[in-house]
Amino acid sequence: MNDRVGWNELPLSLRTLIEMAAGQVIRADSVADGLNCSLAARVDTVGGGRLFLKGVRDDDLAQVAALACEDSLNEHVTGVSPPVLYRFRAEGWYCLAFGFVDGRYADLGTGSKDLGAVAAALRGLPAVPVPGLPVPDLAERFAGHLDRTESASLKGRCLLHTDLNPHNILIDGRTSAAWFLDWAMPAVGPPWVDPAYVAVRLMECGQPAGDALAWLSGFTSWRDADPLAVKAFVDGTCRAWTARIGERDATPSNERYQALLSGI
Repeated sequence: MNDRVGWNELPLSLRTLIEMAAGQVIRADSVADGLNCSLAARVDTVGGGRLFLKGVRDDDLAQVAALACEDSLNEHVTGVSPPVLYRFRAEGWYCLAFGFVDGRYADLGTGSKDLGAVAAALRGLPAVPVPGLPVPDLAERFAGHLDRTESASLKGRCLLHTDLNPHNILIDGRTSAAWFLDWAMPAVGPPWVDPAYVAVRLMECGQPAGDALAWLSGFTSWRDADPLAVKAFVDGTCRAWTARIGERDATPSNERYQALLSGI
């Protein structure tokens, strides 16, 4: 996690700009979770209610690129993600103010009642990405780990989140709907990929592989998935992870991905 900057540590001119748009800030609490920003805070304002403020420094090019991607995608995923209400560029900072969702992180463990809401949100993802968005093909993530035929099998036209861990899924305390946060790692690929990623997260959270696969089988896209594409996805993921951290440390995660092959 990055060292977080609090509201009062931001440049005065930036805070003034934010308050001019959103209203006087009467309380700001830093949020510890997350990896891709230097500023993350729940902000209460006079007149504007509560916002979630997320920001990065301009000199951190990787974080700026991730936040800019999230910004550009936001209007296309408003049905499943909180909207960006304000954007700020000042004093070496790039900040987004999102509509606040009062909720909790999703429970992906055994017996969870959140899985129906998560599945409904997955089905609400855009089927076709908007042309011109800065979103790479999924196969690019596995460059050097898949041959040409394997890469071609992962072609698709669906916008994918690809990082739906429990801290990126918020369950609305009022409606019990699921919201997807932090679109810093999007890709374009087959429609079954995000459900497959979540099924692996279910296993990470203690669910037996059989139960995770039973949940995954509820998606038509998974039932219709090309087995060769699923194998390429699993093989590419496992090869890339092994190359990154070594075979011994990669084994637990790789075994969860390999379990997907028994469900096709």
